[in-house]
Amino acid sequence: MSLIDRLGLSVPIIQAPMAGVSTPRMAAAVSDAGALGSIAVGNVDADAAARMMAETRALTDRPFNVNLFVHAEPRRDPAREATWLEALTPRFAAVGAAPPSRLGVIYRSFADDDAMLACLLADAPVVVSFHFGLPDAARIRALKGAGCLLLAGATSLDEALACKAAGVDAVIAQGWEAGGHRGMFDPDAEDDRLGMASLTRLLVARAGLPVIASGGIMDGRGVRVALDMGAVAVQMGTAFVACPESAADEAYRATLAGDAAFHTVMTRAISGRPARGLTNRFTEWGATTAAVPPDYPVAYEAGKALNAAARTAGETGFGAHWAGQGAPLARPLPAPSPPPTWSPR
Repeated sequence: MSLIDRLGLSVPIIQAPMAGVSTPRMAAAVSDAGALGSIAVGNVDADAAARMMAETRALTDRPFNVNLFVHAEPRRDPAREATWLEALTPRFAAVGAAPPSRLGVIYRSFADDDAMLACLLADAPVVVSFHFGLPDAARIRALKGAGCLLLAGATSLDEALACKAAGVDAVIAQGWEAGGHRGMFDPDAEDDRLGMASLTRLLVARAGLPVIASGGIMDGRGVRVALDMGAVAVQMGTAFVACPESAADEAYRATLAGDAAFHTVMTRAISGRPARGLTNRFTEWGATTAAVPPDYPVAYEAGKALNAAARTAGETGFGAHWAGQGAPLARPLPAPSPPPTWSPR
């Protein structure tokens, strides 16, 4: 049975699980429309994840995806962290604030989060997906034993083959065009920067798993192209940011609708990991500083603190406005709107 049949989808689209943007309301609307909605729980603890899953279940009886961050433990370097905060100090001062005195690890990786595992096993969502890497064999066995279908992101053939060896059911081919955090298992490794088309074709030919294409897909034409390349479905994120069901704030929406949509950049400055977003004051500063950010998610605490201080002062140019290269095609439509020109063959 195909992945689409197993999930009972009538539309081969997965709404990307964008932490801080996707909501239970969005996931439910997408799932009810015949696609697969997603919620992201990598930025919350197990109790909050349980509440999000319960809220989504209350809104739909259709399958939805629960996404987890499986990042490596950050290497703590007090000197590097202090240097980074020193580099950011003028940016804080410009909005009448001071940087944090020290930084911490704000997001716990699923790799060692037993409470999150217990939460997932108790709820047993139909789909669980991984970003930044893979959990250990015991966690994968436990989730599969609970009946969860497992997806994982890959930016290369080697990562896709690791997904297959681990027992993942399908791989998400994240092209270089994609918005948000680059899903490389090792963010310091050499990145071949394969685009969605090249990566999708490569994984279809050699990964030995169903492939879900991701990166720059914004409408039905993009969906059709990806399916013609052998993908079984697509994952779309930026296309959903402007939806009314999204949690994106007005500044994010306005930036997406403006000239910045034509100038997305890959930056480490905001979070410490490569991520593609809309050009703003933070990304412009990140392109000029000589300071090296701490590991993810340690650097993200500083980025979030700067954004909060700036917003208090009325400055919205320091947000994590993640978006892919298809951003100029974004439209403020309801999440369940069918993609134009899509039709099954």
